[in-house]
Amino acid sequence: MTSATETTDARPVDAADRMDRMYRWTRYVYDATRRYYLLGRDRMLRTLADDLPPAAGTTPTVLEIGCGTARNLRRLAELAPAARLYGLDASEEMLDTARRSLDRSGLPNVTLGQGLAEEVAPPAMLGTSGPFDAVFFSYVLSMIPTWEAAVEAALNQVRPGGTLAVVDFWDQGDLPGWFRTLLQSWLGLFGVHHRPELLAYLRTLDADGRADLTLEPVAYRYAYIAHLHVPA
Repeated sequence: MTSATETTDARPVDAADRMDRMYRWTRYVYDATRRYYLLGRDRMLRTLADDLPPAAGTTPTVLEIGCGTARNLRRLAELAPAARLYGLDASEEMLDTARRSLDRSGLPNVTLGQGLAEEVAPPAMLGTSGPFDAVFFSYVLSMIPTWEAAVEAALNQVRPGGTLAVVDFWDQGDLPGWFRTLLQSWLGLFGVHHRPELLAYLRTLDADGRADLTLEPVAYRYAYIAHLHVPA
């Protein structure tokens, strides 16, 4: 079994280096600060855990794309202790923090790998062939210019009957205008952008019969949680 500290390497250069520069120092305070504005993550994880197939006779598998410090994987390990968990991130700096955190938590059922969301290759990056019972993005797609390719790559890793989940910033449409303007301007400083075209794309996947979309708002449209159930 691969330990939490073992990380396979399939390292793209430009985007990965950009992420390393962004998180070289902020990774140390990432979890402490993001808890105040990355809302809805635990709600999404609870639903994912409830939707996983029973562990009898098989081991459920879950992949987080953009796992960062592995905060979500640690939480999911509590909710679904029988599951085998995988995390992929572009930043080796973040993965270093994630490995350390997982080792402290004593979680042997988590494997980490390095790579870009739109280039997911589980055998090379994670040492597994897939597909997965669930794949999820947590506040990641709003940072990826090539988000459509990332969604398609993730869908290709979901087994029939499995789930692709997304939690990310919405349009803050039910909140005061000044709050919306301030939040979006502040997030833009960090390369984070509300993408209405992303949500429209997820709805297109539903309309085309590629996935059954369930959408729920978080905190007056501050964010949204999308579950896309892939037909069996």
